[in-house]
Parts: sequence; C-alpha cells; structure tokens
Amino acid sequence: MAAIDCGTNSIRLLVADLPDPSAGPSAPLVDLARRMEIVRLGQGVDRTGRLAPEAIERTRAALAGYAAEIESLGADRIRMCATSASRDAENADEFRAMVLRTLGVEPEVVTGDEEARLSFTGAVRGLPADAEAPFLVVDIGGGSTEFVVGSGGVDAAISVDIGCVRMTERHLHDDPPTAEQIAAAEADITAAVDRALAAVPGREAATLVGLAGSVTTVVAIAQGLTSYDPGRIHHARISYDEVARVTTDLLAMSAAQRLAIPVMHPGRADVIGAGALVLRVIMERAGMDSVVASEHDILDGIAWSLAPDPR
Repeated sequence: MAAIDCGTNSIRLLVADLPDPSAGPSAPLVDLARRMEIVRLGQGVDRTGRLAPEAIERTRAALAGYAAEIESLGADRIRMCATSASRDAENADEFRAMVLRTLGVEPEVVTGDEEARLSFTGAVRGLPADAEAPFLVVDIGGGSTEFVVGSGGVDAAISVDIGCVRMTERHLHDDPPTAEQIAAAEADITAAVDRALAAVPGREAATLVGLAGSVTTVVAIAQGLTSYDPGRIHHARISYDEVARVTTDLLAMSAAQRLAIPVMHPGRADVIGAGALVLRVIMERAGMDSVVASEHDILDGIAWSLAPDPR
C-alpha cells in the first residue's frame, strides 16, 4: 500500500505491507519506505487564497520522485490525501490536475473530520502501556491543527486554522519575532484552542498525543539529540516545562540560529517557533503536564484505510 499525505508545509510518502496476522491486532505496518520533503504548498495561501505556481511545481517535483518509488516497490493500492492548503485555495483544480498527471490518481481533499479520524487511527495504534485512554490527539500541521478525542475510536474531532506556517505568515514577521508579534500569535492560538476544547472534551483526556514535525522536533530538541532519530522520538514523553523551555528558546532565536540546531530540518527552521507555541498553548489550555510524541500519524491512518476489510 502507498499512502501520501500532502499538507501545507510537507509532502510525505509511506509504502508499507500489512503486518503478519500472527503479530496481533496492535502490530504496526511493515514499512518499506518513509519519505518527507518540505515543499511549502501553502506558501501565501492565508494571504492570497491561491496556491503559488512555484509551490505547485515544488510539489510536482517531489511527487514525481514518490511515483517512481511507488512503482519500483510494486504497491498495488495508492491513496493521496491533501489537507489544509488544498481546502483553502481558489485554484485547487490546478493542483488536482497536476497530481493526476504525475501520480495517476486524484488527490482526495479530505475534510477536517476525515483528517482527524485518519490521524487518530495512525497515532493510537501501538501506544505504550503507560499511555492511558481516553486520548487527546493533536496534529499540528502547517495550516491547521486537528484535535481528536477518543479511546478505541474517535469520539469527537475538530480542525482549526492554527498551523505553524499560517501563524508565522500571519504574525511572526521579524527574525527573531518581537514580543508584540509573539503575543499576537499567542492570543490568536489561544482563542482557537479554546474554541476547539469547547467542541471536543480534550480536558477530560488522560493522555495527550502529539503528531507531526513541530511536535517531534520540539521533543528531539528537549531530548538533546545530536541527530534526528525517529526511534528515540517515537513514543517519547516530555513535560510541559520542557515544552515551554524549548518554545521560549526557539522564539528568541533567528532562523539561522534555529537552522544550526542538529535535529532541525532546513524547511522547518523558519516556522518551528510558531509550531512550538501552538503545542505549548494546547498543553496550557487543556491542563496537560506532558505530551507523548508519535511518529505515526495521518500517513499511517491513510495506509491502514487501504487494508482489505477483514470481514
């Protein structure tokens, strides 16, 4: 199975086999390839309402490489989901036509509810024993953040427009951002988080699970890793105090200083401050004293959705 998740900031590929049935119901997929490229598809969408031609071209180039890898690995089922930037753009038809030409299948511009369900499915499968249900799963993307609450399945979900790219473009204009800009971003994020937590019972959850690059990068920095190590990051738990410290440090740095952090992806250095701020505010408003990071997220949920129905 081949799953592609095309978000506001990155495009990611997972090619995987189903686990052996003897491995049990919580066994993870068997990865054959996992790739991620920063293409910034949502460049300027919050301001212009349109996908920029150069952003579509960056995405096409990455997608062409993914299509070749899918063919070489022999995947017989493909699903591509496009998220916030494609929902927002006036010229989404241009994007869909490009994907069909390049990949051979049309992208599904999923709703916020479907995005939340897929993220939850990918994130909670195989969580460690000390991660108690119910779970609040937050997927901090480039354009939006999904809040999903559930135990065995999704009980409630909502998507709000606070992502690391959107908040950076909207508020954090200086390098490093000013105190006034950070305060404006925090006020915007807080209002959206409070709306989300009024719609889903996140404050009643026992465990906060954080997904996507902003969360995993903050966790990697908090752990003091000298290189990005998914095995050390996946299911690592860090405290609110550690998140707050990393957030303060990142927002005080220039993009060049953030880029020098060993675990920093070059395409994330300019927006990670906003992403960390979203995570910190979520923890504050939901009353969470720790977060469990998951490297498995909507991409894994997309892949699981391609599995044959066991019935």
